[in-house]
Amino acid sequence: MPSGDAKTVVAILAVPRLYALDVSIPAHVFGQHAGYEVIVCGDDDFDFVDDSGDSSSYVDVAAGIRPTHPLAAMARADLVLIPGYENPHLPVPAHYLDALRASVERGARIVAVCTGVFALAASGTLNGKTATTYWKYTELLRTMHPEVDVVENRLFVEDGAILTSAGAGAGLDVCLHIVQADFGAAVADEVAKDVVVTPPRNGNEPQYAETLSPSRADLRATREWVIRNIGSPITVQQMADHSFLSRRTFIRRFVRETGMPPMHWVARQRLTGARRLLEESDWSVEKIAGATGFGTAANFRSIFRREVGVTPSAYRKLHTQGDSSRPREEERLPSG
Repeated sequence: MPSGDAKTVVAILAVPRLYALDVSIPAHVFGQHAGYEVIVCGDDDFDFVDDSGDSSSYVDVAAGIRPTHPLAAMARADLVLIPGYENPHLPVPAHYLDALRASVERGARIVAVCTGVFALAASGTLNGKTATTYWKYTELLRTMHPEVDVVENRLFVEDGAILTSAGAGAGLDVCLHIVQADFGAAVADEVAKDVVVTPPRNGNEPQYAETLSPSRADLRATREWVIRNIGSPITVQQMADHSFLSRRTFIRRFVRETGMPPMHWVARQRLTGARRLLEESDWSVEKIAGATGFGTAANFRSIFRREVGVTPSAYRKLHTQGDSSRPREEERLPSG
């Protein structure tokens, strides 16, 4: 992410046979925030496929997805996004792969949505790295590129500066994940509202469930109860009791619905709440630690630095510089 007032340049690579939806989603998400400049790079004579998979459909003015910049413009991008495309077993032009390699070598962040991962793998930049893709193509990816560690049934995978995701829905999640990393959880939530979706899901969540749970097994009410009581001590047994399930059954269903163990999910909610308070309030670290269930400030600092990579104070400074609209602590406390 550029420093100061410079915008983060997001280059969407217009690969041949691309899916229009995989271009329009990131263009819309990143276009919702003034901190990003979105460009579409590629040759002028490329084709796209519509949602029905009709590869005979070509981009026209109504589709609005012609390249806005030549391929060479990728050289100034801070983030390069590769949309999914039809027939991923077919080669991508060599000069596209050269541009991808150059982007990785100069340290740009790379996002491959759906079958876009095949272009990245073909460039050789995924060798030895972990990646995922739409579940229908994981075996093909593994067969064509055995040097890539392919992960099954994940929304998205982040390996250093490279992120790979499942289909278009997961592409939306990974874009919001990037907005959150760049500008904070509160901004990501606002962007999610603008595009009328729920806040970003975690990459560890599954793409699909092997079996559908009956409505009575939906644990959403318990998850909402946890969030309402995030400042209190919470145990797996309490969550199971709230769900009227045995501990073993609760854990099994919770993992199936969220893709992670219950206490792992609780820890993530605590971190999300803490990040929002650091961004939106001037509460002390001690107060935030208590409000989000971390207990002591020392415990909060230790966990936050381990999971986020910076101290709470550094995170606050990064996401609130020049923000005079942040409510003061006394304005948030009840009167009387």
